[in-house]
Amino acid sequence: MVASKSAKASWAFSCAKASFSTAHVGIGNAEGPVVSLGSWKALPQRKNSMSSTFVDFLHSADADNIPDEMLGLARKWMLDLLGVAVGGTDTKLSRVICNHAAEHFGSGHRKAHMIFDGRLVSPSGAALAGGMTIDALDAHDGHKLTKGHVGCGVLPALLAFSEAEKVMDDRAFLASLVVGYEIGTRAGIALHRTASDYHTSGAWISIAAAALGARVMGLDTTKTREAIGIAEYHGPRSQMMREIDHPTMVKDGSGWGAMAGVSAAYLAADGFTGAPAITVEGDDVADLWGDFGQTWRIAEQYFKHFPICRWAQPPVQAVLDLKDAYNLTSRDVETIEITTFHQSKRLATRAPKTTEEAQYSTAYPTAVAMVRGQVTPEDIMEGSFDDPEIQRLAAGMTITENEAYNAAFPANRISSVTLKLNDVRKLVSGDTEAKGDPEVPVTLAEVSAKYHAYADPRLGVTHAVALERAVNQLGNGGGLDTLFELIFVPSQ
Repeated sequence: MVASKSAKASWAFSCAKASFSTAHVGIGNAEGPVVSLGSWKALPQRKNSMSSTFVDFLHSADADNIPDEMLGLARKWMLDLLGVAVGGTDTKLSRVICNHAAEHFGSGHRKAHMIFDGRLVSPSGAALAGGMTIDALDAHDGHKLTKGHVGCGVLPALLAFSEAEKVMDDRAFLASLVVGYEIGTRAGIALHRTASDYHTSGAWISIAAAALGARVMGLDTTKTREAIGIAEYHGPRSQMMREIDHPTMVKDGSGWGAMAGVSAAYLAADGFTGAPAITVEGDDVADLWGDFGQTWRIAEQYFKHFPICRWAQPPVQAVLDLKDAYNLTSRDVETIEITTFHQSKRLATRAPKTTEEAQYSTAYPTAVAMVRGQVTPEDIMEGSFDDPEIQRLAAGMTITENEAYNAAFPANRISSVTLKLNDVRKLVSGDTEAKGDPEVPVTLAEVSAKYHAYADPRLGVTHAVALERAVNQLGNGGGLDTLFELIFVPSQ
């Protein structure tokens, strides 16, 4: 695997509990690409306590000791998330959850705005609405081994905490976003390692959200540990494959997990107890939490070119490659045959009636790609489902499971496509993975183009350009006022 370019960092954590020295750039391992910046050594911990490595990284990592490359990735993923959030406001899911938050999560002493809505609610309500609005359009970044999405819950939780606690330091905000990715990704891998069922992102993003609350509020070690424990316990252990088989608005649970994490931090601050978090403190996951500063998990996120489940994207890409290579139209194609992995095959809806069913489908977006040469947010909205040519190809599609592809999952998501043409030819794609994986990182220009495709029609070009500029300037010391003014307003 290809590791991301590293920058040297100098860590100065408090209490002299750990030591760090800059070193080399590592290469990939079984759990993803590694960006190694040194040798990290933590002192032995007493039992039934949270690792000082975890606590020190959470509370002491900042924009001065996080490598510039990682801060740049935080800006990149934030821009993408905001574009997806704007697009998500077009969905019924977003409208329902924002109205729900306004009605049932009213603000008290602490207040936060819902993103691209503008109404004030509690911080927990803002995190809920923001996480579910982003999740409403399945186009946000993700991570292979978590089989889920970190930024979707982390960003709205951080926005809510920052506004509610009036912490307007943009450098601290940017560093906190990196910290959220680092903790959230590890929490997801840890849960998959230790639990037999496949849970949604909300089950573990709650831990990252609570950690950010402890960081923003400056909770001490004891209350930080309680916050993480409460979040793990209250995080929604929702079954992902149930949602795959029956797609509805509950989606990936990210909003509920963000809400649970925000609530956990405030509960801990008030003296509520909930430690330990076994997916953080367990011996069987200690390796995941001991490599802060060596393995940068934010560099392992993938980018989505299409607003559909990642598992459906390899066959979509394969069809687009064949269509372009042979200058085909859908009328040239009699049938499409897909060979893929089990989870991709489980995305079984062929004739969606809702956007959720379209986003959690392999056949439908593959047919869209063949007919329209793209898959955009408009293509997976309810107004696009009655195209007879798309219906023909989706209904006649053959989807077969391949054991080699199953064995490669989740580190690699592979599919192949055979197009049976009307002139009796067969065109075969070969093994195909979706574009945007961290091994071949997406460019900032590609992220920007997608952002504008999603944001410009709803915010207007002037607003969208100003928001992109504000994101790109994060870390320059200008504060968060301009950013918040641009985010906490209704989309058109």
